[in-house]
Amino acid sequence: MKQPTKRPLTLRDVSEASGVSEMTVSRVLRNKGDVSEATRKKVQDAAKRLGYVPNKIAGALASQRVNLVAVIIPSLGNMVFPEVLAGISEKLANTDLQPVVGVTDYLPENEEKVLFEMLSWRPSGVIIAGLEHSEASRAMLEQAGCPVVEIMDVDGEPVDSAVGISHRRAGRKMAEEIIAQGYKKIGFLGTKMPLDHRARKRFEGFTRTLAKAGIEIADQEFYLGGSALAKGREMTENILTRNPDIDFLYYSNDMIGAGGLLYLLEKGIDIPNKIGLAGFNGVELLDGLPRQLATMDACRREVGEKAAELIIARQSDPEGEGATIELTPKLEAGDTLKRS
Repeated sequence: MKQPTKRPLTLRDVSEASGVSEMTVSRVLRNKGDVSEATRKKVQDAAKRLGYVPNKIAGALASQRVNLVAVIIPSLGNMVFPEVLAGISEKLANTDLQPVVGVTDYLPENEEKVLFEMLSWRPSGVIIAGLEHSEASRAMLEQAGCPVVEIMDVDGEPVDSAVGISHRRAGRKMAEEIIAQGYKKIGFLGTKMPLDHRARKRFEGFTRTLAKAGIEIADQEFYLGGSALAKGREMTENILTRNPDIDFLYYSNDMIGAGGLLYLLEKGIDIPNKIGLAGFNGVELLDGLPRQLATMDACRREVGEKAAELIIARQSDPEGEGATIELTPKLEAGDTLKRS
């Protein structure tokens, strides 16, 4: 049996297999220059048949950049970020740019490590969740030498560009709606606090708005761990055991909110009249629940799309200035928030 060659394939191999000059092969594989469709197909077919993959590192030696976009997010287990990645991937699909993902688990030290490794490859852009970073991470972002887009949040000063919603406004808007519907004794349940800066900002906007109306948070339950239905049930039971008179529960995300909803339905509690509920993120996965949880979307897919568009735009205008794009989330009352 013939063993496959160990010698790396070259442009010459593709040239000989396709009957096209090396220069033309190079233009086709780099998607540069004016080449007829017939010639392009001939080269692409030959490269595919041989299993040829261009050496992008060699090309990057001249440009000092590879065609990768570093996407750094805190979690893949959270329903939010896969949708963000879908938006990024869709917009980059028709370009030479490819997203590569790093996960930090919400830990600043992990973000430093991931950022260091990714920037060492000299990516063409960085998309990173959040505006809060360690001093070392922010220094690396400032010296990255490529477009940087911080996503999911606009409450702060970006290194370069930012795309997201104002979480303080989101918390304020939810509080205003709860007040308008006559709820008085309110509990807050949150995960990843205080490491999830966006949840913290929603909490700040929420509590400040309640305070202006003369309402204080009656009780709160925090959990430093992942979002889960089981945890939502447990937290809801804990807070209502301590304070059975609470008439509204505001959850930092939909997953724990859904757990709370299921717990209350099992107990036969009248929702939303005895207790109202609301979450955050607008997770479509929960549309099959017995009741539709009140929530507010974070414009997840649109955040990814807009971030990718900013990176693409800067490829043709490297000296362009950064931008901040604020998106507006919508509040969905569902079946768990009274409507007057």
